[in-house]
Amino acid sequence: MPRRKLKPKERRCLPDPDCRYSSVVVSRFINKLNFEGKKSVSESIIYSSFDVIRDKTKANPLEVFNKAIENIRPLLEVKSRRVGGATYQVPVEVPVVRSVTLAIDWLIEIARNKTGKPMYEKLAQELIDGSRKEGAAIKKREDTHKMAEANKAFVHYKW
Repeated sequence: MPRRKLKPKERRCLPDPDCRYSSVVVSRFINKLNFEGKKSVSESIIYSSFDVIRDKTKANPLEVFNKAIENIRPLLEVKSRRVGGATYQVPVEVPVVRSVTLAIDWLIEIARNKTGKPMYEKLAQELIDGSRKEGAAIKKREDTHKMAEANKAFVHYKW
């Protein structure tokens, strides 16, 4: 029995502020991209990248965005467990909310690390690559899955 109160479930996020796409995932993406409290800049980056996606692919940018998130989000990850003085990397399944958060984090990190173009173009290119199952974010997902597969022998330490 825990001595402390149980942690409340994650807060619900409202759909994107301008209601252009009415998507909770877009709203979460805007909030993650937020830098130094400038949410309006994050919104303009996202919406500009959606315009670039619309111009390049001639498809609905929300569908491309959702497909990219779905392709990038990991199904397995490794967590460290300490058993008898040794630390093991134990593969565990990732809950949906965490996997979407990881996908968003990876997309933003990879787009920020690229150089030479404005952020909205880098983000649009990563989203297009993610929807086609290519690019650095997909490689990161595959590396995570390979790590989990390599440590499958320690799955019995999961609790």
